[in-house]
Amino acid sequence: MEELGTREAFDRMGTLGIEEEFFIVDDAGRPTSGIDELVYGDDPPELLEDRIDHELFQFTIETQTPLIERPSAASDALHSVRKALADHAETHGFGVAAAGLHPAAKWRELDHAQKPRYRAQLDRIQYPQHRNTTAGLHVHVGVDDADKAVWVANELRWYLPLLLALSANSPFWDGFDTGLASARAKIFEGLPNTGMPTRFSDFESYARFERRMVETGSINDRGELWHDVRPHTGHGTVEVRTPDAQRDPDVVLAFAEFVHALVVDLAERFEDGESGTDIRRELLDENKWRAMRHGHDASFVDTDTESVVDLGTAVDRACDRLGVSGLRSVLDDESGATRQRRILDEGGMDALCASLLI
Repeated sequence: MEELGTREAFDRMGTLGIEEEFFIVDDAGRPTSGIDELVYGDDPPELLEDRIDHELFQFTIETQTPLIERPSAASDALHSVRKALADHAETHGFGVAAAGLHPAAKWRELDHAQKPRYRAQLDRIQYPQHRNTTAGLHVHVGVDDADKAVWVANELRWYLPLLLALSANSPFWDGFDTGLASARAKIFEGLPNTGMPTRFSDFESYARFERRMVETGSINDRGELWHDVRPHTGHGTVEVRTPDAQRDPDVVLAFAEFVHALVVDLAERFEDGESGTDIRRELLDENKWRAMRHGHDASFVDTDTESVVDLGTAVDRACDRLGVSGLRSVLDDESGATRQRRILDEGGMDALCASLLI
């Protein structure tokens, strides 16, 4: 049986890690199969060693930053990994693009990876996984106590739609405009064990759930619990998996700044004995739907579950509380979804594909 995580993994507070999923593209910016060369070919640059892998399709690739000890070091780490990936791809005749979904990708025309883990997923899940051409951004923050990590993940759930709305960067899927700001979020929810997680009372309840899912054959390993936030029982982190992938590294850094500050703040509140919130998951699902549909124009059911708050007010409130500012800049800028639609309208698909290159 797959090794399960442990309580002891949660032993460091405030470390940071950023995982980004990208698309491998040809010289026209169109999706192409490149994982054999970039992952299985010659050795990648030293910085990417053991930090580069592929995803379900042969045109999707993932990178991880080294462990970041301080938030102030995040920018150098992220830019260095991105440059190493772009240079590695260029050496093999590829480009690298970033968005929640590639607008020119048509899943029926793309090759799946042959890695046994992904073949097993395709066999088990079938259609929803066959069409899963998504790319996301994952932010890990270290937490030094397992029960604290579960409490923080519970509390984070209300903030996830804010992040999704700000990150919405995937209006096109399989060659058409979906009318959504983040079609990636909806496509990904077609898989099992995704979306807004339920509330867990403590680490033991989460570990019991994780163990039961593996033991019953519902998942092949603990990594297949793909919820929007989870206590990562292997890394000892709280992992936020909500945002669309981003072309602009400054947007990624704004999200990392916010998630890190939020996890640290919530951890302190746990230590102070706060009871936390208990919002019905149906209302959290409603907020997520509003985010994926409307992006920067979204509003949300507030934490009192009776009033509605617009995205700008929610962002200001969170930034003031945490002493961060990056999210305000993201909100003030043109959204990824709006940008993609504008570029397609002004310059066509070729221009849009070129605009996604990192």
